[in-house]
Amino acid sequence: MVELEGIVERITYYNEENFFTVARVQVRDTDEIVTAVGYFPSLEVGEVLRLRGRWVMHEKHGCQLKIESYETLVPATVREIENYLASGAIKGIGPATAKKIVERFGENTLEIMSSSPHRLMEIAGIGQKRLEMIVRSFAEQKETREIMLFLQQYGIGPGVAVKVYKAYKEKAIEVVKQNPYRLADEVYGIGFKTADKIARMMGIEMDSPERLAAGVKYALHRAADEGHVFLPEKELLKRASSLMEVDEDRISEVLPALEEKGDIVADGPPEKREVYLAPFYVSEKSVARKLFLLAGLGETRSLEVTPEEISEIEERCGIKLAARQREAIEKAASSGVLVITGGPGTGKTTVIRCLIEFFQGRNLKVVLAAPTGRAAKRMTEATGMEAKTIHRLLEYKAYGEGGMAFGRNRDNPLDEDVVIIDETSMVDIIMMHHLLSALKPFARLVLVGDKDQLPSVGPGSVLREIIDSGRIPVVMLDEIFRQARESMIVVNAHRINRGLFPYLNVKGRDFYFEQAVEPEEVLNKTLDLVCTRLPRFGGYDPMEDIQVITPMKKTPVGVLSLNLQLQERLNPPAPGKKEFPFRSFVFREGDRVMQIKNNYEKEVFNGDLGRIVEIDEDEGVLVSFPDARGERTLIYAGEELEELSLAYALSVHKSQGSEFPVVVMPVTTQHFVMLQRNLLYTAITRARKLMVLVGSKEALAIAVRNSRAAMRYSRLAERIAREFEESLL
Repeated sequence: MVELEGIVERITYYNEENFFTVARVQVRDTDEIVTAVGYFPSLEVGEVLRLRGRWVMHEKHGCQLKIESYETLVPATVREIENYLASGAIKGIGPATAKKIVERFGENTLEIMSSSPHRLMEIAGIGQKRLEMIVRSFAEQKETREIMLFLQQYGIGPGVAVKVYKAYKEKAIEVVKQNPYRLADEVYGIGFKTADKIARMMGIEMDSPERLAAGVKYALHRAADEGHVFLPEKELLKRASSLMEVDEDRISEVLPALEEKGDIVADGPPEKREVYLAPFYVSEKSVARKLFLLAGLGETRSLEVTPEEISEIEERCGIKLAARQREAIEKAASSGVLVITGGPGTGKTTVIRCLIEFFQGRNLKVVLAAPTGRAAKRMTEATGMEAKTIHRLLEYKAYGEGGMAFGRNRDNPLDEDVVIIDETSMVDIIMMHHLLSALKPFARLVLVGDKDQLPSVGPGSVLREIIDSGRIPVVMLDEIFRQARESMIVVNAHRINRGLFPYLNVKGRDFYFEQAVEPEEVLNKTLDLVCTRLPRFGGYDPMEDIQVITPMKKTPVGVLSLNLQLQERLNPPAPGKKEFPFRSFVFREGDRVMQIKNNYEKEVFNGDLGRIVEIDEDEGVLVSFPDARGERTLIYAGEELEELSLAYALSVHKSQGSEFPVVVMPVTTQHFVMLQRNLLYTAITRARKLMVLVGSKEALAIAVRNSRAAMRYSRLAERIAREFEESLL
């Protein structure tokens, strides 16, 4: 066993899913730098570590120290103190200020910060406001040190320790000792695996009730991440058994206690029981009931609309409606709930504009909303009327870390008479529940979306199941308008949706295919198209106009690899361009970034796209996000940077709700598991002016033929149908 102490110089790789990390560590009091590999739930550049492990020889990367255990040490030397302060651990102190502080106070820096913090105002650039921020942050750091040291014996780093401290304050150690699995339930950002690691090292038994209960809930949360609203009990037990390596019969014994506590709901007969996390069960039942009530109450307040009135609306909007579009207006007038669905070029936005005209002409208050900021912005631009995100419409409020509530709800409903939602395919069961709960009894709801796109990232397939219920009025727009028929993007999207191979490389059109077979060739052609050929061909700006969308996260042409390659080419390091190293990559001024977690305090949500406009060494990373209200600049510092990722390349799911002038998409047999028709269709419909596929015709044909979209466990369609059936009894 080797033991050494050193400073983390650089994190070259970090896996968010399992915490596997490759870090460069400078050995204390030497110039030697070693490569440490192991599992670090939280690690930052500048941390001082005591590492224990064994030397191994990697055939490609050479000698590495394979870590078996580690602990974080208090910085002792001047250099260690400077690295610690420069790491972003203390808000208000960046690398430049850290250097000035340490030059002034040397090895006494931490003591002065603790006992005489007012002396920091001797440093140029630190005024009263910044001093207060530093003092507050440093005090919090001091208070977390005890919990930090306690958790280090279980291999848990300071990032997790800070979250535990924020949740429990001075009771943190007591809570962890009594039941570490509470962390998975109650601390935002800490999952079952981290809690389980602490518990196992504390000697808690594999089949303890606390562990089994936490594992069951974790299995259900994992299923929700895959889009499932529930799991059949047999499948749940199988997944939980595999996760915890405990017999299924033993796990089944904790289900009644979880149900009694209100954490889960088991529905259906014993031989076919389906297990929900309680909020999903409540949401699914509530959505079905509310849709039934809205539909029934809406019919009692049916509005008549004459052909002459529709003609007047056409004249005011300057358009000529197709038969199905006229039908949509008629049904919206007579229905409490209406679904309008159709592919690209079928006139969904035109119908929305006409519905606004119709309802406002009847002196009804209308509001528009969409699931994401970009979708709301597009809706605003297309209709000329402000559209909000659903979160903003419902006046969300943040509480605690990761918590959310809405100001508009059953007790304080929306004032509007008509609510029109666009991009409804992106709305999951939880958000639909909150939306419907906030509608007043006689409100009208119009849901607009493309049922053939990928379902929501969250659980459920809400739009499709509302349609499949057969009880809610639906208008399917199926006529492609003349102008849209000129676009091969639109034509091919519809061909793919019908299982037909797309037309490729029609001269003078907007849909192209670049043949490439080997992954390296696909990668090189993709990079060449984005960085050189397309800017030369159509004058497209690669930073503003071109978006790479890819089916996979990993592989050479997956999101992670492409982001690093494109960043290097489109936004390389340059004198005066500031950078902020974080984990295994670097944020740079000018970078395109994406919000990858909902942040209710900052009012930004999973999938929102922005641009790094400035990096302030002391404040943090400043990101500008466009939305329907204009540009908003937000500051990210410390652990908040976990919420950002580079966005030169996006997964297809993350691209939903957005449109881009040009889309480039690699399609290879390496992506075999993700080659599905609705995924390809969704990606193509993101392109507005030009679509380029790069890969093999074999991979493209596989995707077109594969109509087997991943099945999601949900009962919404059946619950809606049952509500209507029971009303007839």
